[in-house]
Amino acid sequence: MSAVLRAPAGQALETDAPAKLNLYLHVLGRRLDGYHDLQSLVAFVDIGDTLHAAPAEGFSFAVTGPMAAALDCGESDDNLCVRAARSLAAYAGRTPDVALTLTKRLPVASGIGGGSADAAATLRLLCNFWGIALPEDELAAIGLSLGADVPACLGAVPALVGGIGERVRPVPPLPPAAVVLVNPGFGLATARVFRDWRGPGKPAAEWTPPPHAAALAMQLIQRRNDLTEAATGQEPAIAEVLDALAARPDCLLARMSGSGATCFGLFENAAVAEAAAEVMQATHPTWWVRAAGFTRNPPPVRIASAAAEA
Repeated sequence: MSAVLRAPAGQALETDAPAKLNLYLHVLGRRLDGYHDLQSLVAFVDIGDTLHAAPAEGFSFAVTGPMAAALDCGESDDNLCVRAARSLAAYAGRTPDVALTLTKRLPVASGIGGGSADAAATLRLLCNFWGIALPEDELAAIGLSLGADVPACLGAVPALVGGIGERVRPVPPLPPAAVVLVNPGFGLATARVFRDWRGPGKPAAEWTPPPHAAALAMQLIQRRNDLTEAATGQEPAIAEVLDALAARPDCLLARMSGSGATCFGLFENAAVAEAAAEVMQATHPTWWVRAAGFTRNPPPVRIASAAAEA
């Protein structure tokens, strides 16, 4: 990985965990080990969760933010941030001394990589906080042991993903565009959606960098999310979300991300995306609706602000 941030002793650090979108997701087949071979183009957007690390004697983990209630897990090993911190400490042969705080803004189990993005951010953050410099492949191996989406979330840049998620090939930044993310108010268990998937799927065509948002939409229209039918079969409200997005006059593409239930609409620019988000939130007040833009670079690890430390 890149050089670690050398922060003053006793200084708290923080980083962001951006939401991940599967712009397309082809499921090629089920493997003998129970996992599925995938082909996907992932991108990251400028909204997400935040991880904060402060000096401490021993380990602690806390969750704040609007979605905190959905993660009532304390320091349980069920939480991916906790597992990431302990896995990295064990790999480095050190004690996991840190007060870790997650500000949770993304819906849980919603197909936009929330837990995986949080785990990846924890690994990036604590490598800096503890002064651990690991080769990218070793850090990716720790990430993969936590979840199939974690390796892609470590880089947090547009990438083609293959295998079960371990093959990550960054691609050039996406053209300027904007998205509206919509979750109907519930999560879906990934394993349950894959259970109802009916394949096999077909490989995606070779990806070529599109020059503008309309070309991006045209390339994505030729691809798909193979889990959409299984997800909507379990939760018909996903189809309602997709229809509502597609009905917006400036929407270039409406698609489900990951295994759902969050869907996204692709728009040419931030202004039309924000206008669409405002209308959708007003007409569906119980839905979680956010406008966002694609990011181009990995989120930096930074000195924590005084407000964050308070």
